[in-house]
Amino acid sequence: MPTSDTAPHFTGLNFTVLNFVVPGDPGQNTGGYRYVRKLVEALNRAGTTAEVTGLPGRFPKPDSVATHGMDSLLSQFAEGSWVILDGLAMSAMPDILLKHAQRLHLVALVHHPLADETGLSQSERDWFFEREKKALQIVRDVFTTSEFTASRLADYGVPAGRIRTAEPGVESPAGHALPGNTEPSGKAHKAQAGKAVNVLCVAHLSPRKAQHQLIDALAGLKNLEWHCTLAGSCERDPVYANGIRRQVYESGLVDRIDLVGEVAEQQLAGLYREADLFVLPSLYEGYGMVIDEALAARLPIISSDGGALKHTGNRPGVVLYRAGDTDALQTSLRAWLSDPTALERAGVLAARESGNLKNWSDTARLFLQGLGYFDQCHRDTYFPEEWLQAREVADHRARSVALSQRLQRWAVENVKSGLIRIFDIGTGRGSNVVYLAPVLSMPQKWMLVDQDENLLVEAAQRAHPRKLSVETWQRRLMPEDFHGLLPRDTAIVTASALIDLVSESWLAALVAEVILKQAAILVVLSYTGRFTLSPAHKDDSLLLELVNQHQHSDKGAGAALGPDAAAVLADKLTIEGYKVQVAQSPWQLNSEDTKLATMLMEGWVAAAKQRSRGADGASDRLDAWFATRKRQLAISELEITVYHQDVLGLPPGNPVEKTPKRSI
Repeated sequence: MPTSDTAPHFTGLNFTVLNFVVPGDPGQNTGGYRYVRKLVEALNRAGTTAEVTGLPGRFPKPDSVATHGMDSLLSQFAEGSWVILDGLAMSAMPDILLKHAQRLHLVALVHHPLADETGLSQSERDWFFEREKKALQIVRDVFTTSEFTASRLADYGVPAGRIRTAEPGVESPAGHALPGNTEPSGKAHKAQAGKAVNVLCVAHLSPRKAQHQLIDALAGLKNLEWHCTLAGSCERDPVYANGIRRQVYESGLVDRIDLVGEVAEQQLAGLYREADLFVLPSLYEGYGMVIDEALAARLPIISSDGGALKHTGNRPGVVLYRAGDTDALQTSLRAWLSDPTALERAGVLAARESGNLKNWSDTARLFLQGLGYFDQCHRDTYFPEEWLQAREVADHRARSVALSQRLQRWAVENVKSGLIRIFDIGTGRGSNVVYLAPVLSMPQKWMLVDQDENLLVEAAQRAHPRKLSVETWQRRLMPEDFHGLLPRDTAIVTASALIDLVSESWLAALVAEVILKQAAILVVLSYTGRFTLSPAHKDDSLLLELVNQHQHSDKGAGAALGPDAAAVLADKLTIEGYKVQVAQSPWQLNSEDTKLATMLMEGWVAAAKQRSRGADGASDRLDAWFATRKRQLAISELEITVYHQDVLGLPPGNPVEKTPKRSI
C-alpha cells in the first residue's frame, strides 16, 4: 500500500445504518443478546441508526437453514454497508463471509471464542477453532467485549491492531431495570433476624454456567438459612436443565431452590431487588455482564475466576474462587451465610463500587471510536484506483534503473529452470509487473497479492498483453501468515510503496520467509521521512513533523516503521548475509504533475491534521499552507521532491531451484 506521504484526503465515517446480526431471536436474555440489544439502544439514543436482525436456523454449528439465512441476509445489504456479526452467528461459516467480504464492511463481535465452550469433544473444539480462525481472517475488523477475549484472539492469528474492545455497561440510574443509587442494600438485617438470605444466580442453565456446582455447595449448607433462585433459560440445554431439576430433588432442596427460567427485564430487576447475595459459578465467561449488574444492584458477589471473571470480578464487594472448585465455593458461601455482619460489610463495598460502573452510553462511545479507528486503518491501507493511476508515472520515473538491471543479471545467472517465479506483495494495479516484466528478459510467472479484489483483476488484465503467466491472491497479509507463504521455487519477491506502512514484526516475518526460500527481494519507493518544496514556506517544517508522526502510527498491524522502513529492511538482510544495495528514488514533481501533486499535498494536510488535534491554530496554519501551495502549483511556481529509497537484496547461496539449507 502507498505510504501516508502519498495519501489522499478522506472524511470521517460514512454509513447510514449499523446492521447487527445475531443468531435466532434478538430478544433472548442471555448476556450476549442483551449486550447487542443494549448497545443498539444506546447507539440509537446517541444519534447513530442501528438495527438488529436475527437469523433462522441452528447455531453455533450452523445447519443449511442458518447458512442460507446468512447468505441471503448479507446479499440484501447495499454495497459498502457496515455489518456487525455476532460471533455466535458468523464464526462457523467462513465460506459465506468470504463471498461478501469485498462488498461489505464486515465486523466481528466476539464475546468469547466458540471453541472455549464447555463440554465440547476435542474434535468439536478443533472444528470450531479452525472455522473461527478462518472467519476472523476474512472479516475486516474485530470487536470484543473484554480485554481477556481480545488477548485470547492472538491464538486465532488476529493481531491486536485489528481489535477494539467495548466492555458492556449497565442500566443508567434513570433506567428501570436496576437501582441507581450507591447506598448499601441494607437487607442483611433479614439474616440477623434469622430470616433466609436470598441467593440469586442469573445465567442460562448449561454445563459452562455450572449451576450443578452451586447446588452441590448449597446442599452442604442445609443447616444455614438461605433460599436460592436460579434465573435463566432452561431451553438452551434441556438435558442439562432436566439434570438440574433432578439434582435439586435428589438433594432435598425443592423448597429452597427455585428455577424460574428466563424472565423479562422487569421481573429480573425485581429478583435483583429481593436478593441479598449474588453467585456466579460459571466455569468460563468472555466478560460476565451479570457481575456488573449485581454490583449495580449493590449486591455482594461470590464468583468463580473462570475466563474473564478473574478481571471482571476483581473488585471490592466480590469474592473470587477457583473455577470448578466446589469446596471453595461452599467455603465462601458459608462465610457469608453464617456471618450477617460480614455479608453486610461486603454489601457496603459493593454499593460503593457500583458508582464506578460504566453505562451503555459509555459502551456506545467506545464502539463508535472503534469504528472510527477501523475506518481510518482501512483508508490508510486501501487506495482508490484514481490515486494509483496518478502516481504510477512518477513511480516509474523515480525507480532505480541500476537496481532493476542488477536484479535482471542475477536472475539470468541463478535461475536455471528457465522460468522465473515472482511473488508481488501489495500489487495494486500491477505497477511492479508493468515496470519489471520488460526488464526481466526471460519467461516469468507472477503471483499477485493484494487485499483489493478489483485492483487484482485490473492488474491481471494489464499483465495479459505481456504474455505472462499470472495468478492472483486476494489476501491481507499479517505477520503470522508469512511462514510457508512463498512457493518453494519463488525466485524474487517484490513490493512497491509498502513497507513504510507495516510494523517491524511484519517486516521481520517477510524477511524470514524470503531467507528461508533464498529468494531475491526488491522493495522500491519506501518513504525516508523527508520532502522539500521550492519555494520554501514557513510551515513546511510543521507539516513534515506531523506527517512523519502519522507515518509511525498503527495502520492495523502495530506501530508502522514509517521513514525507518528501508533502513530496517537493509539491516535485516545484511545480517543474514544477503548482498544489499540501496538506491535513492525521489519523486520530482512540478506543474506537469498537477493532479498527483494536489492529491499528495491534500493527503499530507489530512494526515497532519490528525496528528495536530488540540494544537492551537495548527489546522488553520495547515489550511493556509495548502491554499498557498495550490496557487503556486497553478502558476508553475512550485516544485516538490519526495525522497524514497529502493532496496535490493540478493541471496548469498546457490541457484534458487535447489533446496534451501538454512532458515530462521
